[in-house]
Amino acid sequence: MDIATVIGLVFGFAILAAAVLIGGSVLLFVNIPSILIVGGGTLATAFIRYSMSDVINSMKVALNAFTTKLSVPHEVIQEIVNLANIARKNGLIVLEQQPISDAFLKKAIMYCVDGHEAEFIQEVLEKEVDLTVERHGVGQSLFKGMGESAPAFGMIGTLVGLVQMLANMSDPASIGPAMAVALLTTLYGAVLANVLFIPLADKLALRSSEEERNRRLIIEGVLGILKGLNPRVMEEFLETFLPPKDRGQSQKK
Repeated sequence: MDIATVIGLVFGFAILAAAVLIGGSVLLFVNIPSILIVGGGTLATAFIRYSMSDVINSMKVALNAFTTKLSVPHEVIQEIVNLANIARKNGLIVLEQQPISDAFLKKAIMYCVDGHEAEFIQEVLEKEVDLTVERHGVGQSLFKGMGESAPAFGMIGTLVGLVQMLANMSDPASIGPAMAVALLTTLYGAVLANVLFIPLADKLALRSSEEERNRRLIIEGVLGILKGLNPRVMEEFLETFLPPKDRGQSQKK
């Protein structure tokens, strides 16, 4: 589980809750019509912009921001180097019996063991990476869109509340509830957009970028195994995928 995402969400909403409690009653900030306008409207635009399957799949992708644990890059490099050493000494067929932790790396190695050409393996694996990035992009786009829609529906709710207030100026009792709708919808829209939807879209983009880097690193490593590259040279080459501060960690293992 990604603790940073959980901490961020909990801390963000906790700060808001604390501010509300210090300022007065929580019930003052609960308004059902405002929730319906912002929540319902934002969800409605998501279904208008995307297909039913895209929305459902994007909700599943959103769980990646909380639950996905990506392989550590330098550990993947070390695993590839170990496989390269084994293949160099005993041949590719032996790799079929080796335990491999990363599912994408295991699939790539099985292609090698099955005797496929390097060009075919590269094409298939890169196609899978591109399609994965594309699927992730839909989820990111959906949450960014919801981040745009929530404040817009907050503004719509504000206008609804103002219309109700102005239409009933003769009834002082109706002015308060109408003003609450006017103000709280703007608040709800801003909170949902800036604490939930936009941060989630950014976290999914980061996750997707990290996964793409890991998989492209694996592709280069597997192609290096097929070419019979020296494991030490391969390790130095694969570490170019990492930031300078993270290089050299594989040798420390």
